[in-house]
Amino acid sequence: MSETTFPSQHAPAAPAPIPLREILPWAIFGGLMLLLALYFVGAEQGATSLVPGMYVHEFVHDGRHLLGFPCH
Repeated sequence: MSETTFPSQHAPAAPAPIPLREILPWAIFGGLMLLLALYFVGAEQGATSLVPGMYVHEFVHDGRHLLGFPCH
């Protein structure tokens, strides 16, 4: 078996840091999606309902119980 070795004079390459201006839009987008999901799981029923009927409530019903939101 042959093994490949790298010369000791080359240092391993360090990963380049990601600038904040590239992360910030994705962080804001992710935060908004999490807030939207939290609304649909936690408050989409009754007086605050945006969607008529119980379709959204029934779709996220088990998630509501898993996260501790009362629904009935």
